[in-house]
Amino acid sequence: MKQGTMIRKFVIFFASLSLALGASVSRAQQNMSALKPPPGAHVAIFEFYDLECPMCARENPVLKEAAAKYHAPWLRHDFPLPQHVWSFQAAVNARWFDEQPQHLGNEYRDTVFANQIAIETKDDLRQFTDKFAQQHGVAMPFLIDPQGKLTAEVKADYALAQRMGVNQTPTVWIVTDRSGGAAPYTPITDYSKLFTTLDEAVAQTSHGKR
Repeated sequence: MKQGTMIRKFVIFFASLSLALGASVSRAQQNMSALKPPPGAHVAIFEFYDLECPMCARENPVLKEAAAKYHAPWLRHDFPLPQHVWSFQAAVNARWFDEQPQHLGNEYRDTVFANQIAIETKDDLRQFTDKFAQQHGVAMPFLIDPQGKLTAEVKADYALAQRMGVNQTPTVWIVTDRSGGAAPYTPITDYSKLFTTLDEAVAQTSHGKR
């Protein structure tokens, strides 16, 4: 009787363990499901960045050059680190510029990175943003995000990064549509290998434009 009870307990334990492991794998796969090119693209660059991150500023020109060279969509996602004093507001600002008729969001991001060392406080950021807007003929509103829509979008990107296990910036992948047997995504940890990785992805998908 005792032996039968113990066997049943072992069976239940291993069944539960199997289900838990299966669910864990499923969650991991689901968490990485965002790593894919936009419709119509075969290869793309997928990045989580923080506008106050020095490493992001250093690698930004490299990523920009790569996106232009390979005609690859550059999917930029916000991951403002909590220790940075103005990066969250800068991310909100960039999304506001995205929505303007001139679609200046990416230019704003690039310009922030290029001038990052001169921006130390939120007041510095406001002055920088006002100047950027003036130079591009854009009138800044008194409240940039009165309904909290842009703030929610930045927070959604941050939550996505957390689900994917991102804990630093920049975090970059080369993502593909898997055609030609290409890997769905390849993390970039050594930026000197970014172009080589893109070469391989383009060659494998056999669709990328050079």
